[in-house]
Amino acid sequence: MGRLTSGTDAYRDAVSSALIGWGLAGLRELPWRTTSDPWSILVSEVMLQQTSVSRVLPKYADFIGRFPDPAALAAAPLGEALELWRGLGYPRRCRNLRDAATLICDSHGGVVPSTLGALLALPGVGAYTARAVLAFAHRADVAVVDTNVSRVLSRLDNRSMTARELQETADSLVPRGMGWEWNQMIMDLGARICTARGPMCGRCPLAGTCAWRGLGDDPARSSAGASRPQGRFEGSDRQARGRAMRAVSAAGVPRREVVAAMGVEPERAERLIAALVAEGLMVERGDSVAAP
Repeated sequence: MGRLTSGTDAYRDAVSSALIGWGLAGLRELPWRTTSDPWSILVSEVMLQQTSVSRVLPKYADFIGRFPDPAALAAAPLGEALELWRGLGYPRRCRNLRDAATLICDSHGGVVPSTLGALLALPGVGAYTARAVLAFAHRADVAVVDTNVSRVLSRLDNRSMTARELQETADSLVPRGMGWEWNQMIMDLGARICTARGPMCGRCPLAGTCAWRGLGDDPARSSAGASRPQGRFEGSDRQARGRAMRAVSAAGVPRREVVAAMGVEPERAERLIAALVAEGLMVERGDSVAAP
């Protein structure tokens, strides 16, 4: 029997049944998978942007414990939120999450919105995060497309795809009434089996419908959302910014001490401090710099 044609009902049924049969019982146990609270799911998805599960796990419970709803985060100083966020990197995400909490309180009565348009209007919320809230909090039959899903779908069809093509393909595969299950399983498949560095095609439940199966150039590398090698951290602006944020306190620290802590040339340090102040992640107080 030849390989099923992509886009047909038979193909969709084969992919769905194979993936569901493989993954439902073996999903990784993660705290955000045990809740349908939209706020908790939004927090987890923002934390997971560009950050591994292993780094998020110890931070998630503390953050939700301190800020169990949008109102709690909106009412707190940004500096307090950033202190709990420390170690996750990309502090803009924390600032955006607090801005989103404020908008949720001001425009949605403190309740995370449940429509795609309203979710996309929240600061720091893009196509993936908005659909993740719909799928995981409201069990809507929408597909979420992250790096893992992009990789799986590109390899299944053995072609590179644009973001629009990936979204349309993913949407077409979601079994009716199983938006939560489907999205969790296809992301797990990409994270555990159809990985970027070493796909285990012999263990993949979709091997029978996959057009690539490890032969020839990997189409996932040129698809939208594909993993890109991250720039070297040692000596980077990201490292210096992180050192600056660790050096400051709410009471303020002399600017020269913050510059020294950053470990880069003074001109570069001053440029980075100015950027952090402009982003609202630090404040200037005379000759001192403080957490917001």
